[in-house]
Amino acid sequence: MLSSCMLIGADALQWKPLPALPDREGFASMFAGSSDGALIVAGGANFPERRPWEGGTKRWYDDVWLLDDPAGSWQQVARLPRPNAYGVSASFYDGVICAGGGDAQQHFTEVFRLAWRDGRLQIDPLPPLPQPCAFASGALVGNVMYIAGGFDRPEATRCLRTLWALDLTQPAASWRQLDACPGPERMLAVAGSDDDSFYLFSGTRLSAGADGKPVREYLRDAWRFRPSDGWRRLADMPRSAVAAPSPAARDAKGRLLIVSGDDGANVGFKPETAHPGFPRDVLAYDPVADRWSALGAAPFSRATAPTALWRGMTVVVSGEARPGYRSPEVWGLSSEK
Repeated sequence: MLSSCMLIGADALQWKPLPALPDREGFASMFAGSSDGALIVAGGANFPERRPWEGGTKRWYDDVWLLDDPAGSWQQVARLPRPNAYGVSASFYDGVICAGGGDAQQHFTEVFRLAWRDGRLQIDPLPPLPQPCAFASGALVGNVMYIAGGFDRPEATRCLRTLWALDLTQPAASWRQLDACPGPERMLAVAGSDDDSFYLFSGTRLSAGADGKPVREYLRDAWRFRPSDGWRRLADMPRSAVAAPSPAARDAKGRLLIVSGDDGANVGFKPETAHPGFPRDVLAYDPVADRWSALGAAPFSRATAPTALWRGMTVVVSGEARPGYRSPEVWGLSSEK
């Protein structure tokens, strides 16, 4: 079993560029994980023609891509049952668990496993979520997958106050509804885990503005959930990190690493084409000391990107480089000297 909270070396952050996805724009919020030694990514969304402020239309994708060697090239190997983005994914044993997500019209309850078997992609259904959900956060703790927050339909102006759990060794079971995080309901938070705990960092709360459209509140709070004793509030983050690559990596000292993400400082920046991007600093949370520290900087600005453990690296796949702009880049965070 591969934990969705990736373990890396603690000495220094070493980033390695991996083959970029063969798409000019790249994609936001793909599914990502590993199977049979290969890195698998799927789905996602982008603006392929014009930017959103130019009247561009977002497009959702169903492509499944595979990379079988860090020095190789991406292959398109299959398609998802339908275009999908903004779901939750995690590697478990030899497959990629994909949960929820949505498109322009609706959010989904579907959960399935992608597995690379004998040169073919196998897609197996798993128990559906209790309700449609996209823009949620999730991670594995042992054999249990946790999913928190998000919202249930594209036009929603309030996030879900939910925590769901599924024991992946019991695929015939249904998702359990657990006590939700006591803090504000949220979407686009960063999830994390260690041997016995599920973590929830930052995210954004939604409310309806005067025009009825959703307004974001950027959050800096941090929370830990343990099945034995429930939720506990942790030290607040130094800054918001909305939609930072998720789930968080975990280094050899047990710290959880939050890379880039949107701090809200440049909301409404004009002109949009000159947006400087998101913060590149890496925030490290020490769960023993309940303390945050800075840990260098990433070579990229990124939001709405999934992470996966592959070949000893925490891989950050595609995502949003700045509002309206995706990136096809793929980066690996390695402990190698």
